[in-house]
Amino acid sequence: MRNQKGLIIITGAVIGLFGALLVKYGNPANMGYCIACFIRDTAGAIGLHRTNTVQYIRPEIIGFVLGSFFVALPAREFKSRGGSAPTIRFLLGMLMMFGAMMFLGCPLRAVLRIAGGDLNGLIGLAGFVVGILIGIEFLKRGFNLGRATVSLSKIGGSILPGIMLLLLIFLVMAPMFNPKAGGPIFFSTEGPGSKHVPILLGLVAGLIGGALAQRTRLCLSGGFRDFFLIRDTSLLMGYALIFLVALGLNLYWGQFHLGFTNQPIAHSWHLWNFLGLLLVGLTAVLLGGCPLRQLILSGEGDLDAGTTVLGMIIGAGMAHNFMLASSPAGPTVYGQIAVVCGIIIAMIIGWQCREE
Repeated sequence: MRNQKGLIIITGAVIGLFGALLVKYGNPANMGYCIACFIRDTAGAIGLHRTNTVQYIRPEIIGFVLGSFFVALPAREFKSRGGSAPTIRFLLGMLMMFGAMMFLGCPLRAVLRIAGGDLNGLIGLAGFVVGILIGIEFLKRGFNLGRATVSLSKIGGSILPGIMLLLLIFLVMAPMFNPKAGGPIFFSTEGPGSKHVPILLGLVAGLIGGALAQRTRLCLSGGFRDFFLIRDTSLLMGYALIFLVALGLNLYWGQFHLGFTNQPIAHSWHLWNFLGLLLVGLTAVLLGGCPLRQLILSGEGDLDAGTTVLGMIIGAGMAHNFMLASSPAGPTVYGQIAVVCGIIIAMIIGWQCREE
């Protein structure tokens, strides 16, 4: 137990280091790591949305899944398993992304935004905690999406890592199948999508982060859930180190700017920052993990997590195609409707999927 806590602290420190380092070397400000934003950019890069300022295959996402995969295999923790309400998980993955696109970031980015001085992250994180508390009430009342089954074949569990390898090839080669029409791989020439670190640095940061997160089961929603249910603070210690290390490096490198306004890729509509991450927290509890945890589980062969990740990718495309995503100017009316409806739908799922 002592060794595990020490590894969690190391993991938090390393992710906090990369959270600031990746910004210093090219990633958008306060976005060293952001699972939701990077999935959004990747979805745009493969043409699932055509917002040309957020299109780039992010190697960090590829690294998280493959890092988990490469560590789980020799540890005999790679198991092809799934079948627990895949359609519901796909839907919850989409709703999770709608909430993240309202806030303009995942829970990990909320921590990194605070470490960069963006106080809007505190509002979002408060909503995230409230969403977790709501989800815990459903757990106490018997919420369960069913038991996953383990397959003897590893092929199913290898699908998402295989997709990530294919994305890595697309990132490096940038194929142009139809030069006249453009694509199918699109890269932004301006905006957040045009800001990125060298491919190798992003990939290594993802591989190391994914490997460490796999060994420690790092998950922010799981950390708050464990604290509220059994007063276990182990996972929260990891996120405390992410914040402290990123804060220290941001201060040292001049990347810290305190306030609510004029923050990079953020808005100050407090209610919708709160409700956006509330939806993320609620869906994370129902799904058994935050966006980061879903990537790590998919690398371990978990088909249910893989289904959730695919739902997040489709949700990211829909968020931009249907004008649900916020911008620095604030949320759209369509996005506000989607978040409110998403909270209602997630609560209905939480109520209906109960064991008698």
